[in-house]
Amino acid sequence: MLLRRIVAAGKLNLPRSMATVTMPEQQLVASEKGSDVLSHPDYFGVHKLFTVEDLFKARVHFGHKEGTLNDNMKGYLYGSRLGHCIIDLDKTVDYLRAALNVAAHIAYRDGIILFFNRNALNAHRVEQTAKECGEFAHTRYWRGGVFTNAKVQFGAVTRLPDLCIFFNTMNNVLDMHTAVRDAAKMNIPTIGIVDTNCNPNLITYPVPGNDDSPAAIELYCKLFKNAILLGKEKRKAHLASEAQ
Repeated sequence: MLLRRIVAAGKLNLPRSMATVTMPEQQLVASEKGSDVLSHPDYFGVHKLFTVEDLFKARVHFGHKEGTLNDNMKGYLYGSRLGHCIIDLDKTVDYLRAALNVAAHIAYRDGIILFFNRNALNAHRVEQTAKECGEFAHTRYWRGGVFTNAKVQFGAVTRLPDLCIFFNTMNNVLDMHTAVRDAAKMNIPTIGIVDTNCNPNLITYPVPGNDDSPAAIELYCKLFKNAILLGKEKRKAHLASEAQ
């Protein structure tokens, strides 16, 4: 599914606006180069962005209390300590690198990426990250129907994001973020940081990890910003070479 979306996105260079848009034909990265990008296991080198030690120092392995554990998260656990779940960072590394690779590919194809966060403590950091990498962020209350009923909400045909990145997937301790459900309904790929109390089933690319600690959120913001910028830099370089 992702490859179909990436290849399809490569046929049209759409304006980077979430308001009313048109779809003019424009110059794109050469098809043979696009094929090389897709076939390479790590074309943008995202595996070099972090190590397991970085995750450990950012306290990504800290989960919630055992009593709040979601059954669907049991496969991501290393164990428990003093009544709190501990996430297996070896698994987190693989899932996080895959998610960063997807984000870099979407950015390379000039896709719209939307960051989500419902924790007021980290809202400014997420918004600043989106601004620094030229993308979008939503850190307030999510009004239902923005994705599923966009034409009525905005009064015009609207381009939806090509990727949603959730730094936490819960509105509160019990309720899932409404945008997770809406994105799944509209077949929009999602990357989500899923803590031990979350349900990862509706997330396209779940990343098991702490979704509360400011240190962890700061690390996620840094990694996804760098991955997106890597994708955009590669796109600029390829377009420049084609123009010569």
